[in-house]
Amino acid sequence: MLQHNNLPPCIQTQVPLHDKNWFGTGGLARFFCAPQTAADFQQALVWANEQNIELFILGQGANVLINDDGFDGLIIAPKINHIQIDGNYITAGAGVTMDQLITYCLDHQLLGLEEFSGIPGTVGGSVYINLHYFEFLLEQFLVDAHIINRTTGQIMQVTRDWFNFGYNYSELHNQPWYLFDARFVLKPASKIETAYARGRRTEIIRHRMRRYPSAGTCGSFFRNFHAHEVTFEHNGTKMIHVAYYLDKLGLKGNFRIGGASVSWQHANMIVNNGTATSANIVGVARHMQQTVFDAYGITPQPECILIGFKPNPLLSQPHGV
Repeated sequence: MLQHNNLPPCIQTQVPLHDKNWFGTGGLARFFCAPQTAADFQQALVWANEQNIELFILGQGANVLINDDGFDGLIIAPKINHIQIDGNYITAGAGVTMDQLITYCLDHQLLGLEEFSGIPGTVGGSVYINLHYFEFLLEQFLVDAHIINRTTGQIMQVTRDWFNFGYNYSELHNQPWYLFDARFVLKPASKIETAYARGRRTEIIRHRMRRYPSAGTCGSFFRNFHAHEVTFEHNGTKMIHVAYYLDKLGLKGNFRIGGASVSWQHANMIVNNGTATSANIVGVARHMQQTVFDAYGITPQPECILIGFKPNPLLSQPHGV
């Protein structure tokens, strides 16, 4: 049994998580750490390894759903918030939000990252999923990074190639390493070019606000299907977009459980209308899965990361798919 008096000073106990994620739901973290320094981050990781407890790294919580019963392990929410500039290169800690980083870049007349305006998340989470918007991928700007080992706390510098980036993917999904900070290369710009980029940023955010809910959601709850998973085609193109099926089945804005409902703005997004529990959100998600399966024989799988759920409360992929 863990002895609380042996806890490193950077770790707290029984910390609420509902105010640390975009859904606004979830219970308590048994242990919680928000390291502001490399030493605290390393100490928390080494302690978790010694105690053999479950560990999760939490950014802004924009793509997670946390169990109402909480998380019986250690949540680390890095607050590594340094930003350093060297010519047209900029280094940002894992805890810096993308909004903060984009603002900093524009203030220093460096362009490129404004393409990701309006997307919630930290640098750590954004590198983890290779943040993307239309034709832009975060990997296009990343040069190198420092990563920290899950068990030893060792910090190592790696180049972009180490991440083996893909769509919604980086090597961080498979390796026992977490991002500590990342360095990006950007385009120096004139004041006029920067003013244009600020306007573009405003327009991107306005566009996203019209298309997507901006609070109480994790964004797209389900990932799009892989081409081999679907047979339905439209004009010779396989329909891989989960939102297409959900919209076609009339779920958009028309199904709710408790305070959770399918968004009226986007069929693949679930929103907390103010009173939802995580159980409500799971119920809506399962109904969405079952409805698509009943109609098309395919089961949407979550893009949203589920924290503290054992067993997985959602429907699994049918055998053989």
